[in-house]
Amino acid sequence: MLPPVLIISISVVAVEVVVGATGNGFITAVNIINWIKSKKISSADVILIFLTTSRFILQVTILMHIHSLYFVDVFKLASVYKAFGAIWMFVNHASLWFSTWLFVLYSVKIINATQWLLLQIKMRIAGMVPWLLLGSLVISSVTSLPLLWITPSTYLCSSTGNCRENNTAHATDWDRSHFYLLLLYIVGCFFPLVLSMVTSGLLIISLWKHTRKMQCYVETFRDPSIDVHLTAIKSMISFLILYVSSFIAQILLILSTSQSKDDVKVAVSLVVVGAYPSIHSIILILVNSKLKLAFRMLCQHLRCHLKI
Repeated sequence: MLPPVLIISISVVAVEVVVGATGNGFITAVNIINWIKSKKISSADVILIFLTTSRFILQVTILMHIHSLYFVDVFKLASVYKAFGAIWMFVNHASLWFSTWLFVLYSVKIINATQWLLLQIKMRIAGMVPWLLLGSLVISSVTSLPLLWITPSTYLCSSTGNCRENNTAHATDWDRSHFYLLLLYIVGCFFPLVLSMVTSGLLIISLWKHTRKMQCYVETFRDPSIDVHLTAIKSMISFLILYVSSFIAQILLILSTSQSKDDVKVAVSLVVVGAYPSIHSIILILVNSKLKLAFRMLCQHLRCHLKI
């Protein structure tokens, strides 16, 4: 029987997964329908489709992670255990890269670029998107596939691949295998997070410069581009807060073992990890005018349907 705090946390994660799956499914459906209707698709919408698909898979792996922590019979085979770890690492890193490129694309369009390099990026970013997505998948594979060759330290595995829990395995193998897992996780997250922070900094600098230029105009005049800057900055900062929180929580989960757990720490970490892809899908809907309009139309349709 699981402790009450873990039962509550698993219930909360289940709600988060439902909300996230609904939000990500809505975003994907809207973009695909618009694609079919208009016979064309923007670079931002392509990234959104990749992002929401990876987020859905990521939320499935979160549920599987709960099973790996508390229902270890599901992961008796070493091959299954390692495959799950590689899939989780892949979709986690790919999702982060996709989110980063989405904000880079939005930011490049907003930033008032004067430097030659930024101008070149601004003119070519749309054509670079397919290569950026492909590169993200390749990099995510490089930082996740090595897990297939790391022996899971939580178990001692026989020659047939059947795994049994063993305290000695924890004592002797934890440092090596978990160190590799942490290293791959941190390396895969480092560069997209740095890129996101740099982009946030450029947005803030661009807003500051633009605001200074507008000070010579009438104070009552409200430049719409300032609102665009502020919306993008708020969206990116909220994403960074969510992901950094999830990043820390995920590290705490990696450091947790089936032989020695702080139930409260694991419960809170699970909720935080599950919240990241769910809440961010809601933020994407709120900051995207097309998605927001589609959501309002859906709500009106449902309201009218319920009145009938």
